[in-house]
Amino acid sequence: MRSILIGTIVLSVAAAYYIYLPLPSTISEPWKLMFMDAMIRGSMHLSFVAHDLGLCSPFGVVKYFSSWVEVNSHQSSPTIRITEASFGGVEAQVFESTAEGQEQRLKRGVVYFHGGGWTVGSTKMESYYLQCMMMAEELDAVVISVEYRLAPDGRFPDQYNDVFQASKHILTAEVLGQYNIDPKRVAVSGDSAGGNLAAAVAQQMALDSSIPIKFKVQALVYPALQALDFNTPSYQQNAHIPILYRPVVARFWLEYLNGNQNLVPALLANNHTALDQGQEMAAARAKINWTKLLPVAFQKNYKPVVPLHGDPKLVEKLPGLLDVRAAPLLAETEMLKAVPPAYIMTCEHDVLRDDGLMYATRLEEAGVHVTVDHYEDGFHGCLSFAFGPFRFSVGTRSLGNYIRWLKENL
Repeated sequence: MRSILIGTIVLSVAAAYYIYLPLPSTISEPWKLMFMDAMIRGSMHLSFVAHDLGLCSPFGVVKYFSSWVEVNSHQSSPTIRITEASFGGVEAQVFESTAEGQEQRLKRGVVYFHGGGWTVGSTKMESYYLQCMMMAEELDAVVISVEYRLAPDGRFPDQYNDVFQASKHILTAEVLGQYNIDPKRVAVSGDSAGGNLAAAVAQQMALDSSIPIKFKVQALVYPALQALDFNTPSYQQNAHIPILYRPVVARFWLEYLNGNQNLVPALLANNHTALDQGQEMAAARAKINWTKLLPVAFQKNYKPVVPLHGDPKLVEKLPGLLDVRAAPLLAETEMLKAVPPAYIMTCEHDVLRDDGLMYATRLEEAGVHVTVDHYEDGFHGCLSFAFGPFRFSVGTRSLGNYIRWLKENL
């Protein structure tokens, strides 16, 4: 009996040690976040160990656990019809508002790309499923959630090509007419890695003369927009803040760009953007220079990390680092001038905060109207926590404001 008691105490202490994290007092519902993060972090650690043992891809276990929170069947309601369709050979979930008396009226359209580091996630994950249902109902819209390929089965530019082809097919008179979507009121949107894809698609489609119908607006939710600087103020400030940790971001980028996971330390040290990396890299650094692009309030007392010497072969191994389709923040000003008005959500306690804020500055400098929706108590992924037992107040607020912006601007 004594050994059982001691064992229980030891396990309880170990669990408490694993769960507890020193979080800022300004973050939304910190204790709830700790418990939720412990589960996510545990699956991540298990996945990385399994990968090191050669049992699966780096996020294989995470993908397996993610499948547990997928809906098993369509959950159409009296006001929302949910179907599966293929656009340009890419599968998608379609959420159509069917409000009484509204079916024959032209509706708003939203093309949505889910997050998950280009590696995990699905249109059928309950959080995305419920989000798209709510968007379709609140906006009286047709929301098309695209099921693009994920790493390791697809690598850059596969994910981008999937969402581009799907978007190009959706923005045709035939498809828009089929779903009764107003061709003048279509948005592209996504969160995290999906925000990256939405920004890239918005850029490329704006300049593609073969596509006469364009997106009216773009809505980017805490987007990942560059992989050249892993030491912006938000990366330094939030390196150990749930639910997206700094080393995990590097792992996701390496999965997307088909790089070896042993390159994580080099990326985190900014070795790929060292001063000896040539003129092309110098030009790219200027487009992500946070000392000029970030408002002073967000720079705080952090210092840029630019090594004198780096690894000249890193960019050769990862050419996608300088490709605007992978890193929309690197786009030329002329391209940015052509993109539609933007909504950009950022969270104070998120390593990707500065990607969104820098992109907002670059778009504004290019003459694009931008709405920045910043949450002082927000953390990465918060918008997905607007439902269920892990509902956060900041999740409910952010989702409501995001939908309200679309309602007012689309």
